[in-house]
Amino acid sequence: MDKAFLKVSIAATALALFVIVLGAFVRLSDAGLGCPDWPGCYGKLLAPSEAQEVRAANQAFPERPVESPKAWKEMIHRYFASTLGLFILILAGLALKNQKQKGQQITLPILLVLLVGFQGALGMWTVTMLLKPAIVTLHLLGGMLTLALLWWLTLTHHYKDTDDNGKTLVVSHSTKRWALLALIVVYCQIALGGWTSTNYVALHCWDLPTCQGEWLPPTDFKEGFTLWRGLGVDYEGGVLSQAAGTAVHLTHRLGAMITLIIVGGLAIRLFTLGSATGRRFGILLALMLCGQISLGLLNIILVLPISIAVAHNGGAALLLLCLVTINKKIKITSKNAQSSSIKPVSETNLSMTR
Repeated sequence: MDKAFLKVSIAATALALFVIVLGAFVRLSDAGLGCPDWPGCYGKLLAPSEAQEVRAANQAFPERPVESPKAWKEMIHRYFASTLGLFILILAGLALKNQKQKGQQITLPILLVLLVGFQGALGMWTVTMLLKPAIVTLHLLGGMLTLALLWWLTLTHHYKDTDDNGKTLVVSHSTKRWALLALIVVYCQIALGGWTSTNYVALHCWDLPTCQGEWLPPTDFKEGFTLWRGLGVDYEGGVLSQAAGTAVHLTHRLGAMITLIIVGGLAIRLFTLGSATGRRFGILLALMLCGQISLGLLNIILVLPISIAVAHNGGAALLLLCLVTINKKIKITSKNAQSSSIKPVSETNLSMTR
């Protein structure tokens, strides 16, 4: 096993998680346009902070005066995202170097290089297209996909030469399908959460369990889920009507209930497998699911405090990693193999009695 590859993949996974949480903090603190240009900030490598730099930046970009705290938040996020890209390039280089080693992965590291390149383009378009919700949501989903693939890469490399029979999840075909469904549902719910956040409609329903004091307030799903609008529109603060924003928020709530049923059902299935590993994963999954739902409720009750909102984003990423791990560790039971191994024993016993 190439220990350098494993160490870099673990570091890249941890950094990807940090970049996702940091990106959520930047977005939720309204610093997504803290730098109106890309890749620099007001034409500089560092965010302007000195009085002379601020005056020059304001003259160059009169439409968006400098707010140094927001500019620094945005640039720090870019620095860490660029570092993540460097880590992924190193992973691809190590993979190519060790391609003759047994079990060395090549395709996934190369795919990650392409993905992180596309992520960089989305980061640029996020700024140049003035926080267009479709671009920002896609940027979030790309970050989550990068995180999931890095973790899958790490798990695959870690266990390629390891006898992990004592820690695998031996399940039926139906449970394996349920685990895959749970992974897809969580990813889709992340997309809905991103769409809710990037359209600034997280508080369009300010009460629980009703919305605006009603079970079904006025909604406009067509406007709410129009994915692409005209260019040149500044989306900071949101542009949806009340009815359209309500439709988006209610859809996210519905997605949360579906997620509760599917992921909660998987947690119960794992807990009742009869193995210590199954119980551990069942409990872990249930705790993470309850934590995520609690954070979502607190966002409404406490009127979207930034710490809770950022934690909600981080919790979604951790829940995704948990489901990636479960899907990686699953192995299918072989009832036919079990029955065939029992049959010769029974025949031997019969012959002995005769």
